Parts: sequence; C-alpha cells; structure tokens
Amino acid sequence: MRKRHYLLAGLALSMMVSTEAQDARACGGTFCDSGPQAMPVDQSGENVLFVMDGKTVEAHVQIQYQGAAERFAWIVPMPKVPDVQVGSALLFNALLQGTVPQFGFTQQTDVCDRGNSDSASGAGGSGGALGMGGAAGAGGSGPQVVYEKTVGAFEVVVLQGGTAAEVGKWLTDNNYQNIPTAPEILKDYVNQNYVFVAIKLTAGANSNEIHPLVFRYEGNEPCVPLKLTRVAATEDMAVRTFFLGDDRVVPTNYKHVTLNPARIDWSTMGQNYKQVVSRAVDSSIANGRAFVTEYAGASNVISQFSFYHPSWDSKAFEGVDPKAVVATLEGMNLVLCSPYRYYSGADGDCQYNHPLVKSLLSEYLPVPADLSPAEFYGGLALHADKIDPTKWNAAEFAADFKLRIQDPAKHAADLVGKWPYLTRLFTTLSPSEMTEDPMFHAHPGLDPVQPLNMAVRRTDCCGASTMDLGSTEIAYDKSTGSWPTWDSTMPWAETIEEFSLAGDRITLVDNSSKISGQIAAWNTENHEICFPNGVKQAAADDTADMLDLAGGGACGVSSRGSSPAAAFALGLLGLAALLRRRR
Repeated sequence: MRKRHYLLAGLALSMMVSTEAQDARACGGTFCDSGPQAMPVDQSGENVLFVMDGKTVEAHVQIQYQGAAERFAWIVPMPKVPDVQVGSALLFNALLQGTVPQFGFTQQTDVCDRGNSDSASGAGGSGGALGMGGAAGAGGSGPQVVYEKTVGAFEVVVLQGGTAAEVGKWLTDNNYQNIPTAPEILKDYVNQNYVFVAIKLTAGANSNEIHPLVFRYEGNEPCVPLKLTRVAATEDMAVRTFFLGDDRVVPTNYKHVTLNPARIDWSTMGQNYKQVVSRAVDSSIANGRAFVTEYAGASNVISQFSFYHPSWDSKAFEGVDPKAVVATLEGMNLVLCSPYRYYSGADGDCQYNHPLVKSLLSEYLPVPADLSPAEFYGGLALHADKIDPTKWNAAEFAADFKLRIQDPAKHAADLVGKWPYLTRLFTTLSPSEMTEDPMFHAHPGLDPVQPLNMAVRRTDCCGASTMDLGSTEIAYDKSTGSWPTWDSTMPWAETIEEFSLAGDRITLVDNSSKISGQIAAWNTENHEICFPNGVKQAAADDTADMLDLAGGGACGVSSRGSSPAAAFALGLLGLAALLRRRR
C-alpha cells in the first residue's frame, strides 16, 4: 500500500501563551509546504481574536484554506493541554467589517461662476502548522497522545513529551511530510515542555466545512506565533489580531507605529494603505517588528445580530420531519432556497446566511444527483422520496446544529457583551523578520483609535485641489493635478514607540516636525491662491500688490494653511479698492 504524505498546511496565524511572562519566548506557529506540489493556501487572511481575563487566554482562530480536504493539517504548540471548541465564522466577519480602516473624503468646491459641491467617501485596504495525517501515535519514549477529541469538523489530538527529533520522527511515522528544518524549529517548544495540538478534518469532511476554532488555556500573555511561520511565509505577510477586554492592548516586545498621513493616497481613498504599513514598520528603529493600531474603542461597534440571533435554537430540530428542516432554517433566516432561479443563488444553489449551514444540510440531507440544491431543498415535500433515510437523523442534526452554529454564536455574543473594549492591531512581516513571536498586554489610559478617517478635498475656481486632513492641508501637484509623490526623505512613520509591562510609554522616534516641514515646502511650491474669477498668481507678492492686482486678474502664491475661503476674501477686498478709486 502506497504511503500517503499529508502536506503542511500554510496557515499564517496560530496562537500561544506562556503561564509566566518571563518564560514566553516562543509561541508556536504554522508553516506550509513549498515546491511544485505545494497546495494552494491563502496565507494573508488568517485572523486571531484574544480574550484575556487575567488567568486564562481564549484564542479564536479563523482558518482559511484552499485545497484537498484530505491534505489539510495543522499543529499548534502550547504550554498546556487546552480546551478546544468550535468558533464562530460570522464573529470574524463582524470584527473585520466593524473595524476596517477607511480613508474617505468629502468634496467642496469654491463658490464661483462654475462652482458646485458634492461629496464622496470610501475605504482603503487594511490587510504554525505542520501537516498532519495518519493515526495518533502510541506508547514508547517519544511523544504520547494524551488527548483526543472531535471538535465540529475536526479531529484534535494532543501530543506530549519526547525530544525534537522524536517529535519529528512521530510526524514522519504518522504520514506527515518530512521537513528537514522542522526538528530544529520545534526545539524551542520541546525544550519548554510544550504540548502539540494536532488538527485535521474528520473523515468525509470537505474543506468548505473548515470553521474557526477556540483554544482556552491558562496564561496571561497572548502571543502570535511567527518563528515557525517563516518557513513558508511570503514577503510582507499580513498579521491581524483582535483583543477583547477592559482596556486597549499594545505589543509587549514589538514596537508600535503611527502612520504618516501624508504617505496615504487620500485621492484613491487609501488604496496604498498596506504599502504604507509595510514601509512604516520597516522604518529604522522599528526594523520590521512593529504593529499599527487600526481600531481601539468600544466593542459595541460589532453588531451582534450579524453573528447571532436568539431564534437559532437546536430544539426546533429535535424530532422534526426532514421535509420541514429547510423551512425551519428559513424561519431562522439562515438559508433561502427556491426552485426558481431568481430566488436562488448561482447554478441553482441556495443562499446561505451562515457558512456552515450548507455543509450541515449536505451531510444529513444530501442532494440527489438529478436535482439542484435549490430544487431539492426548496421542495423537500415534493421530493420526499429522494430523501436518504440512512443519512437523516433528527437528534444528530439538532446536536450538530447546536455544536457548530448555535453555541459558537451565543458564546461570541456573550463575549462581546461582557467585554467593553476592542483593539485591532495590524502589521506585515517578511520571513527574515520572523525571529521573535510578538506578545501583547493591556495598557489603560490610551486614547481610542477610530477606523474612519475623513478628509475634505477642496477645489478652487482655478481647478486646483487641496486635501484637508484636519491637522494639516496638502496641495495636489500643480503640474499633474495628482496626489503628491514624495521622495525618500519623507518618513513613512510619524511616531515609533514602545510599551513596557510596567506601564511606561516611550517615544523612540517622532517625525512630526520633519513631516510638517516637508508639507509646508510642498505647499509653497504647489498651492496657488485663486480668486472667484478663476485667475491665479504664480509668484508671491506682498499684500498691497495682491490687493492692487486682484481686479486685474493677478493672484499670489499661498503659504501653508491658506484656504480657498481666504483667497475669496482677498478677491473681494481687491474689488472694493478698485471701486473706491473709480469713485
């Protein structure tokens, strides 16, 4: 029989916590296979939510994977055996949507013969596992299987003990793909007596059944594993973490960066946002190991109704006739099925308002080969003879509904309701920068950070524009009418700081004055005062000359901070002076 090799799944994020801060030198992580047989894996979309109560850490991990179900695998190092539960995919959708950084602007046009006003707004982009296969190992001096559990669509096995070489051998013996560097990477975790939580899909499960997992374990300092991730990480890989608690959370052993707003392309509503983050965290002093705060504030920014509703009750399915299952789900607004194409999704499928409803239906009410899902589920009473009685079990369906949909959603709603503060941190890292696993802690008293960043684009009667960011105003390039293209002397980061566990906030770099100086120089060169008659002046004059020349169509170059309203006022003064002379 040919031996099957399960390739290493490339999940960008896992999590770990040490029971004592001084021992938390490594956290765990993921890495995937490479080469011509590498599976297609999305390594940019994984997200982690941490909930900390001082004694335990609860980590919710959203797993995104594309590939064959039988090749999915994941292993996470942890200091102790965790409790593993099903997580809520809709919770992550709500987290992402409620806190995504947005860079928009309203538009104002000066009052002149051809003037009008409109508005626009928009948003910019934001943005360690070993493969597992085979059965759990048994006895011997190497790692032992100390825990086994089926969690939703996953089989979870916990390994304990053994040396790094023995752990590597166990992986090979149990049909893991052999990676020569794995034992050396795992050595740090083995030396700290970590256990390894190995996860794979249950037999018969499809990759579309992959759902978030929740790990709950003793500890007080969450950490994102990166040391293992570097094996298969891409350049500038996105890492996004969320935290629910009483206070804002900051990185402990990584720097914290605030972005230079002038580097963001406000004219495209921040489409270069990820590039700005990457360049800012790569700045000197930060050296590629820093986070940006994308949101910090009230947790009620998350709409609980988007991931939980009290009507999601498994009792409704206890003893239910299979012909009424879809109608019951529709009553909970979890699915919409109709044999008519204009009510259904693409290719005759149903519309599913929860990512696990489709797999649940497919498992207990498989669609006959001669019908589309919309035809079958939208008319179960008409096709009752095609319901497979060997698959349907009302009690088991109700139990799985509770396990996969109801309980995770209710628990997520309880967490958001209990913890008043939410923090969202983001960074990008390249493999060479993944030499230390970032850890985090709460830091009371910090200012909130809102995701919506609004500016005002002002267009004068001459057609020139400036963007008012609130703290500063930046002129568009007068030659091209485009957003400024800065040279290498313009910083990407406005500030770089660090936060100690003792509560100290230390500013390491403050580029505010340098940024202001460059903006002032740019504006002096590119911001020309324009009067209501649509005439501008290309060179600076003193106030008297501007007043005398205003009626003749001459204007003056503004200094930083001049506004179209001021130019309009100067134009009126000039007209008044000419009228007095004529009289």
